Order: sequence, then C-alpha cells, then structure tokens
Amino acid sequence: MSDTVICPKCHSDLTYPDGSLIICSQCFHEWQPGEEKVEQEGDTVTKIMDSNGNELKDGDSVVIIKDLPVKGAPKPLKAGTKVKNIRLTDGDHNIDCRIEGFGSVGLKSEFVKKA
Repeated sequence: MSDTVICPKCHSDLTYPDGSLIICSQCFHEWQPGEEKVEQEGDTVTKIMDSNGNELKDGDSVVIIKDLPVKGAPKPLKAGTKVKNIRLTDGDHNIDCRIEGFGSVGLKSEFVKKA
C-alpha cells in the first residue's frame, strides 16, 4: 500500500480506513482524513489555571494564597508572598520559580492567584 497514512497521535503507520474515518491499530485513535495537523496542534496545548480560573503563562507574577509547608524548611511559605517570573512545567507541581530569601521551589497552580 503506497498511500500509508501516519497516525497524528502516536505516529504509527499501521492505520486502516473504516468508512469515512481512518483508525490507528496501535492507539485506536480515529480521525477524518485532512484533520492530521489539527489533531497534532490540539494535543500539545495545555492550559494551566490559577485558583481563580485565570490562565497562567511563563513570566507571569503570582501571589501565594495560603501558607504552604515545605519539606526540609524550618518555616512555611507565607500567604501573600509574591512570586515573579514563573516558569510553567508538566507534572504535579506545574510552576517552577525562585522566591527571594527562600530559593527555587515547585508550586501547584491551585495555591496561587495571578498578581
């Protein structure tokens, strides 16, 4: 078969047509022919929201909304601490930042609000 279609989700070439859809036999992803690029763009977009539902972006400033205990630290991070120039990451602690007087910390977005 010279018209092999590559799966936009897992990049497998083991796909087959089923009516008007194309189905991947590896990940069972289904799509319409011509939607390959739309699916790739949609899979990579992840929005990270603060506690109020505002979208966060790299470089934003945030404020901690409650006291957060930190393992190995004698004192918790206090509510109201402003954190500048955040970096968004994947994972459970989806904000990496540096807090003056404390150091580098990973925060969860549900404990901050956009400043």
